[in-house]
Amino acid sequence: MTEPTAMQRGARTLTHGQRILLRRITDRATAWVRAGRRNDLEGIAAILGCILRLAVLAAGAYGAWLLIRRWPAVLWALVPLWCWAAIRAIPAEDEETPEEEASIPEATETEREQLLALVRDLIGDRPGVHLSVLLGHLQKHGQGEGWTIALLRTRLPLLGLPVRKSVKVRGRVAYGVHRDDLPQPSPAETQQDAA
Repeated sequence: MTEPTAMQRGARTLTHGQRILLRRITDRATAWVRAGRRNDLEGIAAILGCILRLAVLAAGAYGAWLLIRRWPAVLWALVPLWCWAAIRAIPAEDEETPEEEASIPEATETEREQLLALVRDLIGDRPGVHLSVLLGHLQKHGQGEGWTIALLRTRLPLLGLPVRKSVKVRGRVAYGVHRDDLPQPSPAETQQDAA
């Protein structure tokens, strides 16, 4: 298999960014429409706010379509803005799309505890640890070969380690695990630490 060209990598990045951007726009629009529901009312009256908000979104989409049909030259401004927003939607560490999330084997309870202990050690007295630091440490010690930060970001929550988008460590903000989100150590671990 040949190495992808720079243009192919750029197209993949743009496509990945567009997927993220569309998902964010859809999620925000859905949340906004759902927020129109009234819990203090019943029946059709409870969802009138949702219907009104949906109508506003539909009118906005129709208005944009009419604008583009009437003045297609507006696309000269909209397309570059869309591409710029799509590229900006990709987090800094997520330059590559996770190819195979299933390529990471399921972790045993022992491996989960070891990972949790490693994260605690890397955090130390700091507020958290960035995923790039954690991934670098894992790869330095012969684990996580072929993993990316995006893959790690997907995998950690499945192991009970929540990932935050903004963890500030030493003045730098990036994806990471915050010390407040770590599960409490089990009583057996606490006794081992005390001994």
